[in-house]
Amino acid sequence: MTINQTFALFVGLTAGILLSGNSSHAQTDSIALMPVNIRGFVPEKFMSGLKIQQIDSATLYTYKFQNIADLLSVFTPIAFNKYGPGQLTTAFFRGTSANHTAVLWNGLNINSPTLGQTDFSTIPVAGFDALSVQFGSAASIVGTDAVGGSILLSSEHQNKTTEVSIAGQLESFDNYQMQFVGRYHSTLNKQWSMSAKTSGYWNRLNNHFPHSQRRDYALLPAEASQRGLIQDIFLTSKKDQEISAHVWLTSNRLTTSPDNLAGRELTLTEAYRTMLRYRARDLTLRTAWVRDVIDYAKGDFDNPDHAVTDKFSSRAEHDFSWNMQTPGSGIYVKAGAEWTHYRTSVPGYEKRLITENRADLFLLTRWQVNQRLVASLNLRQALITGFNPPFTPSLGGEYQLVQEHHYQLKLKSALSRSYRVPTMNERYWAVLGNPNIRPESGWNKEIGLEQTVRTSYDDVFTTSVTGYHNRIKDWTYWNPVKNYRIENLQQVLARGIELQLGWRRSFDILKSGLNFNYAFNKSVQEKAYDAYSVDVIGKQLRFVPIHSAGLHFFFQYKIARLTAQMQSVGKRYTTFDNATFLKEYALVNLIGEVTIPFAGVYLRIQGQVNNVSNTFYLNTQNYAMPGRSFAINLVAAFRQSPKAAPVKEN
Repeated sequence: MTINQTFALFVGLTAGILLSGNSSHAQTDSIALMPVNIRGFVPEKFMSGLKIQQIDSATLYTYKFQNIADLLSVFTPIAFNKYGPGQLTTAFFRGTSANHTAVLWNGLNINSPTLGQTDFSTIPVAGFDALSVQFGSAASIVGTDAVGGSILLSSEHQNKTTEVSIAGQLESFDNYQMQFVGRYHSTLNKQWSMSAKTSGYWNRLNNHFPHSQRRDYALLPAEASQRGLIQDIFLTSKKDQEISAHVWLTSNRLTTSPDNLAGRELTLTEAYRTMLRYRARDLTLRTAWVRDVIDYAKGDFDNPDHAVTDKFSSRAEHDFSWNMQTPGSGIYVKAGAEWTHYRTSVPGYEKRLITENRADLFLLTRWQVNQRLVASLNLRQALITGFNPPFTPSLGGEYQLVQEHHYQLKLKSALSRSYRVPTMNERYWAVLGNPNIRPESGWNKEIGLEQTVRTSYDDVFTTSVTGYHNRIKDWTYWNPVKNYRIENLQQVLARGIELQLGWRRSFDILKSGLNFNYAFNKSVQEKAYDAYSVDVIGKQLRFVPIHSAGLHFFFQYKIARLTAQMQSVGKRYTTFDNATFLKEYALVNLIGEVTIPFAGVYLRIQGQVNNVSNTFYLNTQNYAMPGRSFAINLVAAFRQSPKAAPVKEN
């Protein structure tokens, strides 16, 4: 028996023992254990020691017409590579590549199994109730892809809320958007209540730029259409049971160079995401089906290449908690297993139909030692057809150095192993794929301090500084020297420092706040597996900026609000030997809005100026980004309670 098989047997036996344990030992929502309820889709409570950033609801409301890349590029140190409005947008999280960020929708990884990544331009801020960012490796908790970090999208049921809102935006370049959101709550009988949310969006980005060039660089002509429908239904029982159903349907059409009949390219992506979840006390069952469709054509659009991938997933988990003798202490455990089946048909593969089975056994623990100290030990073993992924443990802790009403100082540290399963394209693409390619694996270490200061003038200051060291082995690479055949060519070391500052003031009718973030990312190839890549050892990875920063400031007086934001991105190299690069740039955007309440109806008018200084910059090697643009949007919302605020300030 191999070491990995031994670990898998250990995790499986441990989970089996816990699942068969006497439920009378478990405490439900024990206040002595922790002040919050650890249930639902949110895995953050087991990420002790890791850096977690939650985006508050007021920010989500302000940026509802943006995609999450536009929002996160200002509020987090994540670097995004954007090809233009409505075009491919990928993340370079903590110096890693586009394949190293896990995107979870209500706990389900929605990265494309064939591409191994997510196009962030197709994820609207308005579609979700909660958005969190987890920095660093969390493979023991969320599974594959979480090498640089994770983006967590979730739906939350909100009791006793009825709301209908319709919104529209007009933007420069003949671009426009429409959105609809409806919330409903009802008491079905003495035992059950229901809450539901329906949201839809439709974006048309014509990108009719006034000029075809900027400083001798072409503006890539492209037209995009994005449509989506999201449905969430929650049934809640007084007997501590919950049933929820979730659907997310998307259709995204992108045409580049639409007027060039020979050179135009069409990419049509559709996703059908469905999930059904049942919880009875401490037992949770979940099943999901996801279909990803990609149609691609060049020149002639009548017969595009048609790729379809189906993902069937089932998951079972059980929660346990024990109160300890020390006041405020306790142990919380989540043990479970997940099984996933893939069926994919891609024209470029050597076989017409590819099937694959995956299984995960996991054990997540959170130990609240006392009021100051909390620790997590998490274990996961993945089992995959034809592969032997590494056993992935993680250990993290947080200690409250100072815990007073006006001042808090917390120390956080974590050590975790990561892995990434090679994509379907990397393994099965004809000639260029490699069925024997090895999974990537790495170790992430980080340490950080978080500080909160409250003054007698209603000011709240927050500071976070984190240092990380992430070494990844068997980094996969489409090697141009071998006609772009996929290989394990690199060992990469990503290390850096992240600094985030925040300030909030709320005094009667005046509110204001500021957020600043800065990241230093040094990400280099540390070891070469062959002779022809020796010359790039120690060089910064392509398109990963060493320096990046973001600033966000808002001032609100009564019903009017002004927001200013700045994004600065440093030099990005475009070749592995760092011979060529894209210059650094800084962008400034302004948002002004006013919200008018009247008898339960709220009317919000918002105007936005993007790239105020008309800065010239490149995000790809050959194409410029558009200059200054303007947008105006209108939101009309009806809420059941006349006293309800238009947004909830956190």
